[in-house]
This record gives sequence, C-alpha cells and structure tokens, in this order.
Amino acid sequence: MVKKAKEMGNETHCFAWDKEGYTQCRGIADYFHPISIVEKEKILEKCKEIRIDGVTSIFNDFAVPTVAYVAENMGLIGNRYEDALIAGNKYKARQAYLKNGVNSPRFAISTEGQLPDLNGFQYPLIVKPADGRASIGVMKVNSEKELQYALVRAQKESYIGQVIIEEFVSGFEVSVDSISYNGKHYIFAIRDKVTSGAPYYVEIAHHVPSNLSAESIAKIEAEARKALDSLNFKYGSTDSEFIITEDGKVYVVEVNARMGGDQSSDLIKYSTGYDYMKLHVNAALGFWEEPVIIHQYHTGVYFWCEGREWVKQMIDNKNKYPEIVETEILKEDLTPLQSSVDRSGYFIYKSDRKRTWYGY
Repeated sequence: MVKKAKEMGNETHCFAWDKEGYTQCRGIADYFHPISIVEKEKILEKCKEIRIDGVTSIFNDFAVPTVAYVAENMGLIGNRYEDALIAGNKYKARQAYLKNGVNSPRFAISTEGQLPDLNGFQYPLIVKPADGRASIGVMKVNSEKELQYALVRAQKESYIGQVIIEEFVSGFEVSVDSISYNGKHYIFAIRDKVTSGAPYYVEIAHHVPSNLSAESIAKIEAEARKALDSLNFKYGSTDSEFIITEDGKVYVVEVNARMGGDQSSDLIKYSTGYDYMKLHVNAALGFWEEPVIIHQYHTGVYFWCEGREWVKQMIDNKNKYPEIVETEILKEDLTPLQSSVDRSGYFIYKSDRKRTWYGY
C-alpha cells in the first residue's frame, strides 16, 4: 500500500512498533515513525503536526481503531472510533448483527476462561478469540471436553481476554471484498473459499468470481450490505465472510473492517482490471469515482502448506503453466497447519475459466 501511495504521488508516513518483524515499511515510506499502532494518542499528535490528508491501513486488525480515532479527531475520511471498536470485537459485532436482523448463529462469550451458560446450544461449536485474526486460535469442537481445551487455546490468543463460542453452521463459505464510501458499499468480488476443514478451517485456496448461482450471489450481497450497515461502516475496505447453507440461508461469519488478506487485491485486479489498492488509497483521501465492476477473467490463489506439497511443485515449475501469473515463497519450511500464518507460499492463476488442480 505504501508503494502504491507513493506511485500515486503522495507523501507517505508510516507508524509501526520499532521492533524486528514490525517495520516492513521502513525505507519504503518517505517517513517512518517508531510508534506502535495501538498508541493512538501519540499517532494523532504526530499526524496533526504533519497535517496529513488521509489515514488508512490494510491488513492489520489492530490498526482499525487507531485509523478511525485519527480520522475522527482530524475531520478526515473515516469511520467513527466507537464503531471501529465494535467492528473489531466479534462479540459486540454479533450483538449488532442480532439487533439489526442479520442472520447470525447462536453465540455466547467467555471471559478469562470461564465457561458461559450454553443451555440450548447444539454441538458442534466454533471457538475463537473475540479479537482474533488470521484464523489464529479458531477451533471446531464436538464435546464439552474439547470445548475446555479450545477455550484455553483461544484465550491465549486474545489480547482482551475474551473468547466467543458459536454454533457451527454447515454450508459453503465465501468472502466478500468491498469498499464503502459515504455509506454506500461497492462489492468487487465474492471469493469462493476452500479450507483445510475441521478442526481449524484454514483457508487454502480462493477463486474469483464465485461459481454460485445468481440467486445465491444476490442473497450474499444483500446480507453483506446489511451487516456493514449494522456496524455503521461508511468508509474503507472490508473483508466479510459468509456461509450459505444447502437450503439457501445466508449466515454472517464475521466482518473484518479492513482489506482482505490472501492476495485479495491481486485477485480483484486480475479479474476485474481495477487497481483495488489505488481505489483504497484514494477513498482514504476523499477521491472517489463510482466503479462499474465487471469480471473479465477467472482468477484464484493456491497456498503451499502442510499436506499440499504439489503447490510448491507448481511454483517451482511455473514456466510450464502459462496461467500462473504470480508466485511467492514466504518461508522454506512447512509447519503444522493451524492458522493462516502457517502457510509457506502461494501461486495465483488467471484464466478464461475457473482452474482447479487436485480437486481444489
């Protein structure tokens, strides 16, 4: 994003914790400020001094409240700070969905490892940190014994000490990529997701555009807009996740109040021709031109991870596959697949049709 903003002629300022692994934009941004993204007051003070024209982030969930805080206090394009706090807490977001009629599974909250009243709940259940990201700490459980283990596991990954427990909904899962501007939500892609399955459900492939029927897509888009409205989300990119059941009912899994990961902006670019990152930057600066979104190509991403060594073979032999347009090795070793951070690389394809390998 920093590279794109500079390419567009903007002066860039990056804020990050000055510690190894957190300073990727040092040397790329025009100015680097060694302030942690959670120190919102210090960042606001510096932004006022700089007299910035826009503030945004892309993948980091913990930056979302700070972005809103700075924007609100400087009169810039952005969402309200109090709304950003709700969007970043899965339990509070579920309460907002329930209040506004968004289809949501039954849920409960566990604080500091205490088991809540689950009377009436049906196993299996999904357990995850209320402030989680990248599928870290997420687990499907089939019994109370497994639930106790999952609670402890998720608790360790929660900065606020809260774990949300939800009834498991069976169906086909998709991600919805959108940019909102002045309260209107523009949906750029519905990604068909492939996951590793129980118990961790790590995403191992995505395909754009969705192969679902026009009727199903219309239902998902309507529910996505309703979910965004329930969070009072008005500006910026979002990655919303939904499940559509066999009988056609759509349930919200979660709405991430930031751009989707898993190379989603690249998939949108290859499929629609839109420079999604450029649109994201312009939206934060208050420059917006209503898009006309047409999917011209099929595209997708396959991740190299444990049990999917064939992906690495295709990356190594990419010259044999003209549809492969992008590859990256993130690390050379494979680790047990329990979250998105355990994936070691990927390749992206672009084609006139959906391409599947090994049934994925």
